[in-house]
Amino acid sequence: MPDTSAATGPGPLALRVLAWATVMVTFAFLIENYLVHWRGMPGALGFVRGASEGWVAAAAYVVAAGLTVLMVLRSRAEPLRPDAARIQALTNYLVRASFFAALFAGLGDAGLSWIRAEGLHRVWFDDAMATQIGQTRWRGPTVHVPLIVLGFVVAAVTRTLGFMWLALLVVLVQLLMVIGRFVFSYEQPFMADLVRLWYAALFLFASAYTLATEGHVRVDVFYASMSRRARALVNGVGSVVFGMSVCWTILILGTATNASTLIGPFLRFEQSQSSFGMFTKYMLAVFLGVFAVTMLFQFAAQMLKAAADWRNEPGGAGTDALAADASAKPAMG
Repeated sequence: MPDTSAATGPGPLALRVLAWATVMVTFAFLIENYLVHWRGMPGALGFVRGASEGWVAAAAYVVAAGLTVLMVLRSRAEPLRPDAARIQALTNYLVRASFFAALFAGLGDAGLSWIRAEGLHRVWFDDAMATQIGQTRWRGPTVHVPLIVLGFVVAAVTRTLGFMWLALLVVLVQLLMVIGRFVFSYEQPFMADLVRLWYAALFLFASAYTLATEGHVRVDVFYASMSRRARALVNGVGSVVFGMSVCWTILILGTATNASTLIGPFLRFEQSQSSFGMFTKYMLAVFLGVFAVTMLFQFAAQMLKAAADWRNEPGGAGTDALAADASAKPAMG
């Protein structure tokens, strides 16, 4: 007879430590990359090798370790699902913030690109300002960064992830391109750039939420016939061995040097080769980094939920997909 008793006591300490350490160390890793690539300071490894200025990066990892201990001690007497819900709530916020950031930055840059394509920047602004509008190193820090910050602020006060709205906007822009091209014989490169930007955001940012709600396509031969505990084992091991390892590979290789895939385009605020296109090409590299971070956090939450299923804790797969963000369910519509 299978064991149907529900476990309600504290979950395995090691898994809880691994999950929270993954979250906190990731933030420390991002801080270290900012210090190394933007501020020109040594990293934590440099501090170990004797570079005194590297103490800031090293301190970030010390703080991450302390926060990990704090979060584990805070929930050590609880089952695993509440911790999974907390990590998933953080993931949901990051995804919301990234969506709004892509939305605002896309609209702002598209507006400036239209002004420039129509030559209005020479009419509305003085020569110095008109020249700056056409420089990515001005538009990135001056226009994009404030709009991205605004996206994170808006995400803090709304629970709407906005997947359907962003998908609708992609369709509307594509429709405008078709109407403009075949009806009015009008088309500008920035319109195609806006479609690519928002479509990339939709695809990469929705991945973590799709994983959380079991909405991904699962191609399997044996999984469907497995018991609940066997599925939990597959999900847990897969999250750690395959999911987390791939995400860390993207982050580590993508930020290894100033010319790496994720960091290089961002440092240069890389733009497309089109004369009147949008100056947001570097954001595609940033989107890949956001994908890796949000998926990494979601895999940590999935690992805890899989362990909870293994222990037969109350609330199994399919019943707690949005437990981390309960008010988001009506907003998903």
